[in-house]
Amino acid sequence: MDTGALTIRETKFGKSRYIPLHPSTLDALRRYCEERDRFPTRRASKFFFTGDLGRGLNHANPHFSFILWTREAGLRGVSEAEGSRIHDLRHTFAVRTLLDWYRNGENVDRRMPELSTYLGHAKVADTYWYLSSHPDLLEEAKRRLDARWEVSK
Repeated sequence: MDTGALTIRETKFGKSRYIPLHPSTLDALRRYCEERDRFPTRRASKFFFTGDLGRGLNHANPHFSFILWTREAGLRGVSEAEGSRIHDLRHTFAVRTLLDWYRNGENVDRRMPELSTYLGHAKVADTYWYLSSHPDLLEEAKRRLDARWEVSK
């Protein structure tokens, strides 16, 4: 964490990658470490994110916690399980990154491998899926096509 990057090891495809972190994220992770390390079983764990007994988190832990947090924030009802999912944050990040690149005149095709690596996709084609699934991205594609046709007239 002192390097400003998070190492993600042995993902579902057996890959590892480094993820650069924003300073505010580093601060939040440091606070998490302080809280986690107050408990000897968690401090001694080989896992960064742990449950109360120091074990690694399973797939359901963060999803259930996200439901609780969004209830506390008033984003869903007290007994409501339907609503935003933690994976939606990942999707929002990908879409906003692509929109920023388009709006800033970036060469999206050239930069797409960066986003694919960051997301941990096995192939760049897996990342292109995000291009077809959001109305703002479709609008950006339309705008660019319209501009191309205007120039060629």
